[in-house]
Amino acid sequence: MSEQKFIRTCSIWRALEVVGDTSTLLILEACWLGARRFEEIRSRTGLLKPLLSNRLKKLVASGVLELRPYSEAPRRFEYQLTEKGRDLYSSALMMLRWEQRWAPDKDKLTVTLRHTTCGHTFEPMPACSDCGEEIRARDMNWSEGPGIGWMAPTYSRRRRQRENATNREGTSILHDHVAQITGDRWASLVLRSIFTGLRRFDEICEDTAIATNVLSERLTWLCEIDMLELHQYSDRPPRYDYRLTEKAIDYYPILLMLLQWGDKYYVAPEGPPLILEHKPCGNSLKAEVVCSHCHEPLSPEDVQFEVHGIDAPLTAGKRQAADA
Repeated sequence: MSEQKFIRTCSIWRALEVVGDTSTLLILEACWLGARRFEEIRSRTGLLKPLLSNRLKKLVASGVLELRPYSEAPRRFEYQLTEKGRDLYSSALMMLRWEQRWAPDKDKLTVTLRHTTCGHTFEPMPACSDCGEEIRARDMNWSEGPGIGWMAPTYSRRRRQRENATNREGTSILHDHVAQITGDRWASLVLRSIFTGLRRFDEICEDTAIATNVLSERLTWLCEIDMLELHQYSDRPPRYDYRLTEKAIDYYPILLMLLQWGDKYYVAPEGPPLILEHKPCGNSLKAEVVCSHCHEPLSPEDVQFEVHGIDAPLTAGKRQAADA
């Protein structure tokens, strides 16, 4: 009988247990773009009805979405983001920023964001709430928090899910590339390990408790999409470790916002498992997403967007983000 493996408690992992699925992320994107009813969401995501129904039920059960009636005769319902779901807005903005910077450009959608407070178009920027400076991965220190512990991870066939989502019916989405990465919980856990300085295969395997064949596949895939690169650190014998590319380093704010969301909704009574320090100001980090023009924090009510690249009802004209 094999020995049970454990990994460090991690708010990123707890967040990904809820949203770390490609199909789920595409549904949330559709909700941000204004889709509320089942057929609207299906048209936007291209997901097959059984898969879409399953993911919607899970999002309602987790408290991210709620059903609200919009017709009494016959009685019909639509999906609305809850406060918990709206708190994922910072993560969604960081995913959008990363997608527009790094995703392969193949007839994909683009979006223009306008901050109604200052009136300017902008790029969302991750910032330290204390000093206001942009957050960069190289400017962070981390230490174990009071909620540190160990948990048993749940294995699943994430590669198959990733491929199935890629072959969906629709293509009119904004978060295609990033959803495949964030929607693969094992890949995100690998990136977490490397961000904390664990670069060798055995170190990553011990930290994540991923089966060696699964870990090998994830590392190969992350190298293929230019998130990681092999680095030789020994000649005799030749040995290699994995280093983050600039594309991967720019992915850090996504993990950071997921960590803060997980800390808020799934933290242990003792406190967060991880404490982050912003080296430029020396304070414990509280991250926020701000307007790149006026540097004020962003809320869904203060952002308008216009989607370009496809002639579809939900992309026509300007909409206020998450207008529920």
